[in-house]
Amino acid sequence: MLDYNQPIETGAIPENGAQFDVIVVGGGPGGSAAAAYNALNGCKVLLIEKGVWPRDKICGDAVGGKSLSHAKELGVLDLIDESPHYVVDSILFGSANGAEVRVMLPKEAYEKQGLQSGYALPREQFDYLMFHKCQEIVRKNGGSVMQGFNVTDVDVEGEGVNARIVGVRGNFGKSDPQELQFSSALTIGAGGYNCPVSRTITLDVFNEPHRDDDHFCGGYREYWDNVEGLEGNEGQIEIHFVDEVIPGYFWLFPVGNGIVNVGIGMLISEERKAKKKGHWRGLKKTQDWLIREHPRFKDRFANSTMIAGSAKGWQLPFGSPRKNPPSHQPRRGAMAGAMTVGDAASLVDPFSGEGIGNALLSAKLTSKHFDKNLHADGFTTEAAEAYMEELWEILGKELSNSKTLQKMMKWKRLTNWFINKANRKKEIGTIMSEMIASKEAQTELWNPWFLFKTIVLP
Repeated sequence: MLDYNQPIETGAIPENGAQFDVIVVGGGPGGSAAAAYNALNGCKVLLIEKGVWPRDKICGDAVGGKSLSHAKELGVLDLIDESPHYVVDSILFGSANGAEVRVMLPKEAYEKQGLQSGYALPREQFDYLMFHKCQEIVRKNGGSVMQGFNVTDVDVEGEGVNARIVGVRGNFGKSDPQELQFSSALTIGAGGYNCPVSRTITLDVFNEPHRDDDHFCGGYREYWDNVEGLEGNEGQIEIHFVDEVIPGYFWLFPVGNGIVNVGIGMLISEERKAKKKGHWRGLKKTQDWLIREHPRFKDRFANSTMIAGSAKGWQLPFGSPRKNPPSHQPRRGAMAGAMTVGDAASLVDPFSGEGIGNALLSAKLTSKHFDKNLHADGFTTEAAEAYMEELWEILGKELSNSKTLQKMMKWKRLTNWFINKANRKKEIGTIMSEMIASKEAQTELWNPWFLFKTIVLP
């Protein structure tokens, strides 16, 4: 079993000015997978990570079936199975009035239902395993891997419709940083919500919005030990839509051995509205109140202890469709010379907050749309358009309907009604579980008439 507290050896540093087929900026799950998929496709890849392992990544830590299918394809699933983790056998949803529905995921029915058991494990651990395996794939196929490289500039040639991203430059090392530059036919942005490649595409080249607070979520996370009802290494994860957090939610995601990821998330635009009304405590203070004062949770945390140093906040860019977008949905995620994946492409599910599955899906799609021979002179605008169109074709209906569910949860009475109805109607529970635990979104689930019959009709 790999010890994810140990450094990862990533080999020799490439020479300054080296040329690659593909440069990937960001070594999280999306970036690691994109680097590995393109390396397996015959490309010479440079995988860049700003941090140095072991390093943490703030997240809810749930890894759904969609993610695990890609992990298996890349040879990472065996490493996960060998390491400590929590098996998710059900998802419990709670409403403001105390109603709850627990959606079971029976193991014997996974294949028939198209569902796969989810896992929950710290992102420090999951990301370590992904990066470890994928950097091996990159290096075995003639590429290079760098940790501790901070991209300061994304190189662009030309202007306007003729602009093309041709590589990156930045600083390597802490004590005596070197300024290095690398070029490529394709640069893949996988640097999270503030990815420099994504910002270059949207803001610098096309003068389009990169950030929209109606589609950005603030998140806050802590790890707690010994939360009542979430002991062991298999069981439920919990999502609660309570008064103090709606239209966001409060989550309890066990990661194994009695440790629980406890977090809270809300749209940044909704946080600002609450602040104007004068009754918003902020994410950290609200979570503290829920744990210590809320009648549904305080007894469960009475004998629990927060793990020191685990309190951290971050942001999530949702993949919900924008009103009157200037170009593409959910925002422009590619151009000549570049594609983005995962959070950098704004692909987080707006209902569940799950982003790893869509990050890995988009990562694999980059290897389909880039051909090192066809694009030897640079990844084309036409190929970039095809990537964005196919990505939204695959995820658009799922993300749009997830946004509808997110809007529903904004209304307390509607949330209560929805959870109560889910208790009585199995199909609604299936829809909710699909948001986290599906290998592939089933087509009928995103049919408007099916949703109307399922949710509205008796």
